[in-house]
Amino acid sequence: MFKSHDQLKMWILSALFAAIIGILAQVTVPLPLVPITGQTLAVGLAATILGSRYGTFSVILYALIGAIGIPVFSEMSGGFGVIVGPTGGYIVGFIPAAFLTGFILEKTSFTVMKGLIANTIGMLVTLSIGTVWLKIAVEMTWADAFISGFLPFIVVGLIKAFLASWIGTTVYNRLVAAKLLPSSHQVAS
Repeated sequence: MFKSHDQLKMWILSALFAAIIGILAQVTVPLPLVPITGQTLAVGLAATILGSRYGTFSVILYALIGAIGIPVFSEMSGGFGVIVGPTGGYIVGFIPAAFLTGFILEKTSFTVMKGLIANTIGMLVTLSIGTVWLKIAVEMTWADAFISGFLPFIVVGLIKAFLASWIGTTVYNRLVAAKLLPSSHQVAS
């Protein structure tokens, strides 16, 4: 049974990862419409270490904190305008990406290879939602949205997916072994 202090620990870790996402969002490589940021790496780490439930909660908390105006989005931005703006779809896309990444790992195993598969799927979900959102927000053609909002992020996204899977599964497995984090079947219950 999942003890209440374990659940409290997981909620605190979720809040910590919301802060980590905000911090890594400030690691930015500017591009014309959509910058490359450390957010996606942090989302992958949250989902890989915390699993579907708490990883998703950390992303939702991050999005809510930013939406109310606290400058946690890239380039120290915040506010609901960012969510409904051209790059808001990527932030919204982090939510299903975190859930799917954590879910895949919980249903398979916390290995680097399974983590890479799960984080790659999460990256593709984020990029797909972000690209559709970008197309609508900026009134672009599908080709222009794909070229601006999807294509430039594939290689860097795969690198971040690998890093999230490698670092995340290593940290997860060590925390579980040290009994500092419940195993995935306990986290999901």
